[in-house]
Amino acid sequence: MTTQNKRVAIVTGGGSGLGLAIAEKFTQAGIETIIVGRDQEKLKKAKGQLGDLCHTIVCDVSDLSSVPAFVSDVLKKFGQIDILVNNAGINMKKEITDVSDEDFQKVITTNLTAVFVLSREVIRHMQEKKSGCIINISSMAAQYGLPKVIAYSASKTAIDGITRAMAVELGPKGIRVNAIAPGFIYSAMTAKALDSDPERKAKVFNRTPLGHMGQPEDIGAAALYLASDAAKYVTGVILPIDGGNSIGF
Repeated sequence: MTTQNKRVAIVTGGGSGLGLAIAEKFTQAGIETIIVGRDQEKLKKAKGQLGDLCHTIVCDVSDLSSVPAFVSDVLKKFGQIDILVNNAGINMKKEITDVSDEDFQKVITTNLTAVFVLSREVIRHMQEKKSGCIINISSMAAQYGLPKVIAYSASKTAIDGITRAMAVELGPKGIRVNAIAPGFIYSAMTAKALDSDPERKAKVFNRTPLGHMGQPEDIGAAALYLASDAAKYVTGVILPIDGGNSIGF
């Protein structure tokens, strides 16, 4: 039974980083938010930070056969799914000639196939109630070429493609589908990586018109906008949140 004012969101990879920032904006806006990940401790810590509107479920979305049961479980417990944020993802930095078939497939399975499988299962429910919002997380790696991340680049470029295809197919059924393409967003890890490589750091800031890194809450705010009624006429969009990086020179 869908309750008119209650909204339920799933955020994969919600225990840390961008997923946590998105979950934080959602809970602050009164959205019941289920954060999903592989690490129970990380999820528990996030819930401590986010409070009563945050719920945790341990699930590895790259274990594709477990996904339908996970979605059924959510529907049993919460009765509805209004918003799905496909944020879980992995990266692998290697020269193209060092990437094995297994390496490539592992990234594709987590970043692309799992997004398709989870979306398909959630869409079956959203179609019945003729409403819903799906937000995929893309990347600058789909906006321009980046070296040494061949599988990641392939997966994120495909995310842009399935975002548009889903938006066109599902729009008539009342389901909106958009993506966010984060630029260089601050985290202890990215700061450390850039500080240890001054040349790369200079390159990043030189082609970012706003001249600084974004914050995780910038991504959270974009997700909250796309999930809200303010974006009720927005679908099929790949929204760069990147300080102008993707159009910088």
